[in-house]
Amino acid sequence: MPAAPVPVPSVPASAFRRPRVGHIQFLNCLPLYWGLVNSGAVLDVELTKDTPDRLNEALVAGDLDIGPISLVEYLRHADELVVLPDLAVGSDGPVLSVVLASAVPVDRIRSVALGSTSRTSVLLAQMLLEDRLGLWPTYTIMPPDLPLMLREADAAVLIGDVALRATYDAERAGEAHPLHVVDLGAAWRDWSGLPMVFAVWAARRDFAQARPGVVKEVHDAFRGSLDLALRQVDAVARHAARWEVFDVATLTRYFTTLDFSLGERQLEGITAFARRAAARDAVPADVNVLFANG
Repeated sequence: MPAAPVPVPSVPASAFRRPRVGHIQFLNCLPLYWGLVNSGAVLDVELTKDTPDRLNEALVAGDLDIGPISLVEYLRHADELVVLPDLAVGSDGPVLSVVLASAVPVDRIRSVALGSTSRTSVLLAQMLLEDRLGLWPTYTIMPPDLPLMLREADAAVLIGDVALRATYDAERAGEAHPLHVVDLGAAWRDWSGLPMVFAVWAARRDFAQARPGVVKEVHDAFRGSLDLALRQVDAVARHAARWEVFDVATLTRYFTTLDFSLGERQLEGITAFARRAAARDAVPADVNVLFANG
């Protein structure tokens, strides 16, 4: 009588393919990418560059294994993800590239165009306008084009490079500038006393369980590359200034204003933001942040 076949455990396809990693195509993530290119880190990954909203969707859908995700989308899908330690995009005060730009004084805002590439910044602006200032404007979601947005609404919420340009133009023009530009990172710090975390890096929980070594390798490369870039921030700014409308001094200031850490104070900021967001039913209550390799 032939012996019964020995069952062979199934191995997920993710155990063999290259990890699929997301990268934001905004200046705020240029130091990380510059560091990867110049650090000598050898990463055998499939890198996908895209806007924050599309990377959010890809990570949640399982089309990416590791990538940046807006804080709001992380809080909504925390049970599917683990966070990479000490790696985020945020600010402890002004952020320069997350703004509310208004054609009228802020207390007269009646309508707001919300940039379609943002999630966390849109919710933050709504909380600040409604919960802190007592305003109840109407909202419209639009592509992040400031002139077009201000033809449709009193104010616009912008992130990334277009927001940095709005800050840059306002600072250069001073009182002659026609818009009121509110830095939402500074506004959150004034309101809460805490840093604002706009995005974290996360891995799919099933991927992290199947390939913890790969997740650690990617995280170590990212963190090391970012550290290198911040040590050589003048070189990063000179490189970026060759292709951008901003000068070296502006870019150096920007890269050193951003807070890429995720320590105790940043976690306190996440908790405070999540509590306010949960009170609006925008995210689940009592989300526990689970770290990779922890």
